[in-house]
Amino acid sequence: MAKTKKFKRTKRNRPYLNVLDFMVQEKTFLAIVIIGLVLAGVLTGYGQAGMWLGFFFAAYATVANDSIQSLGTFIESNKTKKWWVMWLFIGFIFLSVVTWSWFYYDGDVTYQRLLNPDGTTKYPHPENFSFFQIIAPLVLLILTRMKMPVSTTFLILSVFSADTSGITSVVWKSWTGYIMAFILSFLVWYFSYNLIKKYFKSRKFNQSWNIVQWVVSGTLWGVWVMQDGANIAVFLPRQLDLFQFIIFALTIFIGLGLLFYLRGDKIQEVVSEKARISDVRAATLIDATYVILLIYKLFISTVPMSTTWVFLGVIGGREIAVSLARTKKGKKHRKRAGKMIFRDFAYAMIGLFVSIALAAGANREIRSTIVNTVTSWF
Repeated sequence: MAKTKKFKRTKRNRPYLNVLDFMVQEKTFLAIVIIGLVLAGVLTGYGQAGMWLGFFFAAYATVANDSIQSLGTFIESNKTKKWWVMWLFIGFIFLSVVTWSWFYYDGDVTYQRLLNPDGTTKYPHPENFSFFQIIAPLVLLILTRMKMPVSTTFLILSVFSADTSGITSVVWKSWTGYIMAFILSFLVWYFSYNLIKKYFKSRKFNQSWNIVQWVVSGTLWGVWVMQDGANIAVFLPRQLDLFQFIIFALTIFIGLGLLFYLRGDKIQEVVSEKARISDVRAATLIDATYVILLIYKLFISTVPMSTTWVFLGVIGGREIAVSLARTKKGKKHRKRAGKMIFRDFAYAMIGLFVSIALAAGANREIRSTIVNTVTSWF
């Protein structure tokens, strides 16, 4: 009897094997995505059904992707804590923040990120949702599964923008946020590296650091909800009644529980690979830098902003500063830091291009503006 030949992993067939391995490992996730796409196609054009489907997709996809910036360092430096304790702490802050906005702004849970004081908006609530609007959170979910820290603000809000001004204003605010975050984080870590190294050298630390970190992380999470809660609420009416508000709040609260149970899931690896993020003291300094910038950007303008880009600026500035300040293995660390920053920035840009493509598919005016701009270049 002839012997069957073993299938060898050669350079030629390795990509196919990687794809097959991915499909086998992620079969449940792929099944969910396929079902979601089918439902999106079926419910396109149905107002209420499409609205709630898109909202449920966005509720988990947004929190799951943005967990690296708002909760990533918190999760990473509290691996020994029970997941439900962290969930109740973060969940209570979320409920408090959105409830205050709902009362104070007469049904608006976004702190006027979507609704101006005069009642106008650059992100109108559609009567019937398009296919591209419904699948935008699914695209975000896929990119999240691929460990891409893309901007949820670009990816989701862009498909609701009435015109290109709703996109360009967000891009400009986000770009300035990235640059400010990178510079501030670089200065903080470069000029204080020797001091930080001296006092953070020991793995043992005063337990008061835990209290400080939970306070800083809680503040960061609250500010993030004020800034990025709009990415989820954009699927719902701009002013929610009591029933709509309860569904909005409970859905995200339960989604947070799942996120903490999974310990951040795959996107958490973007944070875990950074230098000594698991140290509660380093995590606290990163979050403190980040929250200062978010508070500044929060009150300077009500224009939505990509908090992902600000976070990448904070992390990027720190990694470069640490690599330059290190005397031992500095060259090796600089090379590693450069690769990580380039990769994270490239992923963020991919998210921007995908969001523009989805916005063009969802909005005829944006599509024609892009076409006219491109043709004018030739």
